[in-house]
Amino acid sequence: MRTVYPVFRYPDPRSAIDWLCSAFGFQVHAVHEAPDGTVAHAELVLDTGMIMLGGRADAKPRPADDDWLVYVAVPDVDAHCAQARAAGAEITREPFDTDYGSRDYAARDLAGNVWAFGTYRP
Repeated sequence: MRTVYPVFRYPDPRSAIDWLCSAFGFQVHAVHEAPDGTVAHAELVLDTGMIMLGGRADAKPRPADDDWLVYVAVPDVDAHCAQARAAGAEITREPFDTDYGSRDYAARDLAGNVWAFGTYRP
């Protein structure tokens, strides 16, 4: 069995970890520090899914390319959106019902990455 892990780079990985846990409900699985105390590599989990993240040399957020995003299946889209909004996420698309039976919304994280959350499970 093969597994795909999305990997993100953030100017401040430690802040990103806190924010992703607060806004999107992730939990810390592992944080590996470099000798200077910065985050070299981190793994966050949400149910059975995992993302990995690390640092980036330039400190300013980059605008995300809307041609790609990460889709995360969640049981309650409206509650998840409210949690993300309360944590300061930029909601780029309010919750809506799709014509294929899913309820979705989209948000931008603190580094400009676009995330979609919904009830669709292939």
